[in-house]
Amino acid sequence: MKPIRKALTIAGSDSGAGAGIQADLKTFAALGVYGTSALTAITAQNTVGVTAILALSPKMVAAQIDAVITDIGAHALKTGMLANVAIIEIVAQKIQEHRLRNLVVDPVMVATSGDLLIKKNAVAALRSRLIPLATVVTPNIPEAEQLTGMPLQNSIDFEEAARRIVALGARSVVIKGGHRSGPAIDLFYDGKKFTELHAPRIRTRHTHGTGCTFSAAIAAHLAKGEKLENAVALAKKFITQAIRSGFAVGSGHSPVHHFYQLWK
Repeated sequence: MKPIRKALTIAGSDSGAGAGIQADLKTFAALGVYGTSALTAITAQNTVGVTAILALSPKMVAAQIDAVITDIGAHALKTGMLANVAIIEIVAQKIQEHRLRNLVVDPVMVATSGDLLIKKNAVAALRSRLIPLATVVTPNIPEAEQLTGMPLQNSIDFEEAARRIVALGARSVVIKGGHRSGPAIDLFYDGKKFTELHAPRIRTRHTHGTGCTFSAAIAAHLAKGEKLENAVALAKKFITQAIRSGFAVGSGHSPVHHFYQLWK
């Protein structure tokens, strides 16, 4: 058998299974990649909101990464919820120590429900320690505003914010347009050129875990050897169809349908 491609997610757990580690592993599986995980935090969460967060110790986070990489390895990886400065620091340290490549940084700060998922002083650590290691960073508009310190109101702002994030050391950035009105247009910037990724806006409440799923899909395609720009484009198609195929779970924001290609 051909050796399977592997991807690692370093993120928090969502007990409702719509976002976080659970969404990442579903995405990896749906795209034919063997997924591994390093848990950073446990959340008590459902489709309505987050009721409790317990961050794991940096030592435990590091031990999980070491265990996975020294035995299984990873062709790509992504980060999601990194609850505090200490966790960000140890994750960055381990990425450098193991010389991991194809890093997708999803700078998770706020849940779909609006609940804060990261300590406010951790944003600076994201900017200085993790983003410089990233192959691609995938912020939504509020996250891009936090990372750059500027409001994003039009296409000129989007481009300037993208430049600022790449200037932090990232190879590229995708600023997601989900919070804009009109079509769902994301902006990809590779440090040289801008590319708009277009998709129709789908009116639905099945949007829980969209950011996690999109970034995990990029990591999965990078793990399979896709070029960066193509990996981003394929991930955009995957998340668009996953949103379109969503089904009701719970009374709040239902998750996207990761297995729309497999469940008939």
